[in-house]
Amino acid sequence: MKTIRKIGVLLPLLLLCLVPAVSPAQIAIGISISVHTAPPILPVYVQPPCPTDGWLWTPGYWAWGPAGYYWVPGVWIAPPRPGLLWTPGYWGFVGGAYGWHAGYWGPHVGFYGGVNYGGGYGGMGFIGGGWSGGVFRYNTAVVNVNTTVIHNTYVDRTVINERTVINSHAAFNGPGGVNRQPTPEEQTALHEQHVQPTAEQMHHENTAKADPQARFAANHGHPATVAMAKPGARPAVEGRPGPAAHPANNRPATENRANPANNPNRPNNANRPNNANRPNNANNANRPGSANNESRPNTANKPANEPNAPGGHPANHPPANNHPANKPAPKPDKPPQRS
Repeated sequence: MKTIRKIGVLLPLLLLCLVPAVSPAQIAIGISISVHTAPPILPVYVQPPCPTDGWLWTPGYWAWGPAGYYWVPGVWIAPPRPGLLWTPGYWGFVGGAYGWHAGYWGPHVGFYGGVNYGGGYGGMGFIGGGWSGGVFRYNTAVVNVNTTVIHNTYVDRTVINERTVINSHAAFNGPGGVNRQPTPEEQTALHEQHVQPTAEQMHHENTAKADPQARFAANHGHPATVAMAKPGARPAVEGRPGPAAHPANNRPATENRANPANNPNRPNNANRPNNANRPNNANNANRPGSANNESRPNTANKPANEPNAPGGHPANHPPANNHPANKPAPKPDKPPQRS
């Protein structure tokens, strides 16, 4: 009988020993998903401007679905109530698997794995602003806001180096990713009262989940839409190269105007009715040169007005376009050649 009692006491203790040790962060928040594939690195993108006063930035992240990892774009979100801050979710490697710790709202920003999400989340805390008297003040040295509608801003660059933990694009905490543990302040934040993601946030995630282009299998770590100003809005930022992908947009507006002959679409060049379409240029000899030149557009590009082209012609200008002052008018019985 005594033996049976001893077994009854020791068995629960043995079961507790078999439970793997977990960090306090995992106990407080819990792991909602566990997979054996590491999340892709975080894409780099420019944060869209905050569209509405009082909204907070929630950075993008790699989520897991039936088709594998998919990208949830970063977005500005209205908090459940004033005074709450967003703690992003993060992937943590423990016991041979990658577990997802979901994000939450709370009075302070807690531990999010030391992952440098950008947009104010450099790996520890949030440096993009804070609440003051029920009003959120934005640090424009860190976050991007539309100052035409948001005026409660300030500039503090000192926090950038103080609070950015690591310059890495790793999307998880643990070996091979970010090696960082919670600070005492973050441990305290873990035990505060938390508010779950809003319905708008969940709808935003589900929309990304249903988008085939958001899946890593399709975009290979380069999602087409990486961020947007608000849920359901048109993509504000696309995961594509910047101006380098459109070199024509970076050219000066006057680049192709140096020589009008290089632009065949300009109606004032070859398509001028006073040039090739004139049946006989012999009548030009009876016209005062200065009077006609004042009414003709773009005369500065004609060979007759070029001081450095005596007797010469631009590569694409036919000799028939020369002003009569530089070339004798052709005989009436020999009209100029048409271009």
